[in-house]
Amino acid sequence: MKYIKINPADNVAVALEDLRKGEVVEGVTLIMDIPRGHKIVLTDLKAGDNVIKYGFPIGHVTRDAAVGTMVNHECIKTNLEGLLEYKYEPLPSVISGEGEAEVEKSPYTFKGFRRADGQVGVRNQIWVIPTVGCVNGICEQIVNRFKASLPAPTGNSSVDAIVTFPHNYGCSQLGGDHENTRTILKDMVRHPNAGGVLVVSLGCENNQLDAFRELVGPVDESRVKMFVCQKVEDEVEYGVQRLKEIYEVVSKDSREEVPVSELRVGLKCGGSDGLSGITANPLLGVFSDWIVEQGGTTVLTEVPEMFGAETILMNRCQDKATFEKTVHLINDFKEYFMKQGMPVYENPSPGNKAGGISTLEEKSLGCTQKCGKSIVRGVLKYGERLQVKGLNLLSAPGNDLVASTALGASGCQIVLFTTGRGTPFGSFVPTMKISTNTPLAQAKPGWIDFNAGVLAEDSRMADVAPRFIRYVLSVASGEPVNNEKHGIREIAIFKTGVTL
Repeated sequence: MKYIKINPADNVAVALEDLRKGEVVEGVTLIMDIPRGHKIVLTDLKAGDNVIKYGFPIGHVTRDAAVGTMVNHECIKTNLEGLLEYKYEPLPSVISGEGEAEVEKSPYTFKGFRRADGQVGVRNQIWVIPTVGCVNGICEQIVNRFKASLPAPTGNSSVDAIVTFPHNYGCSQLGGDHENTRTILKDMVRHPNAGGVLVVSLGCENNQLDAFRELVGPVDESRVKMFVCQKVEDEVEYGVQRLKEIYEVVSKDSREEVPVSELRVGLKCGGSDGLSGITANPLLGVFSDWIVEQGGTTVLTEVPEMFGAETILMNRCQDKATFEKTVHLINDFKEYFMKQGMPVYENPSPGNKAGGISTLEEKSLGCTQKCGKSIVRGVLKYGERLQVKGLNLLSAPGNDLVASTALGASGCQIVLFTTGRGTPFGSFVPTMKISTNTPLAQAKPGWIDFNAGVLAEDSRMADVAPRFIRYVLSVASGEPVNNEKHGIREIAIFKTGVTL
């Protein structure tokens, strides 16, 4: 299969591999070379005509485009505008991805760590969290010295990582930025992937430890310890001793069989290309519908990359109240752009364009396929934790690390990340990379964990989806993904305002 016409209403097809002048696509002879992922004109388009992909307009051509040529960002302009009025027109839910994932609906399980508060972790790690960027270096020293003090691994410990998460914030912030920092760090302290946490404060920062401790709420003090560097004589040695106490408890934890309904999975894409909405994102959509059917939870974010496809999500909301929250989710982000004097639709990125994505509508229609066809059950503010199972929407920007951090902070134990261009990054939870095309998977085996590019070749969704589901469950049971193997774990916190 060299190309695909995604929807019968489309007036473009997509090249699934590099096509050459003279080849025939849908009865049309190409009059130019078409790179993989790019759009092929199937009917003559006059300036101003809409380009139809996925069955929806993705913008209009700014000049005539002849049959057999390519349309890309140089000759397409978005149809999108600013704030819109929305009407709730609910659609019936079609769950299960049209039966593509032929996986029986018996109670699936994975091996996780059951926590005292009822949550389940897919990892058993010890995290060192600075309340302010001033102590990033101290936290690194504490972790390094503690690791050096550990005896050679014997297999008796279930602790799979001891990590610190440096960041730039915790001081010189006002209003919402200050609260965003406190909220994300609080969410991390209470995350089930952390069997134990050491919180390290400087002492003079805005994010004062006493107030932060109150925000976090009651904790198991054998697992969560906090201290102020300015109040101890040797902050590194003090921190090492606290880690030893935490490690003594956490190392005795063990995995147990838990139902897949306890899984909370974040859905994210980055470095998308023209195949994202054809291979990897639909694969995540099938997975999302499957896990929702099993009683589990998925979370879709990247609000600016919902623009142009937002009504599809709005009309899948379970009720009017959820619809209203989704409208606020969309318009609040548009207002954020406009208050900053920035264009609402300054997207796609240079990498997206090189990969065949021309407008935000096209990007959004591909992006939202990650959440399948399930009903939207919940809508979360930035930093808010999951309250309901099923498909949720989360307020966060498109930036890969900021959005992935927000997904983890909401309570997701894993982030599934589709990419057509490739990226090595990892958030503070396992961040699984799914490639949209096989050449990327072959070129970057140290980045890519699963290749969905085979869906553009000779593999069927009915075969690939069950294999992918089994792989996700194995990762939930402890199999490391590439970012973990390479020790790449980071956080990024959303900032919008003044720095003092």
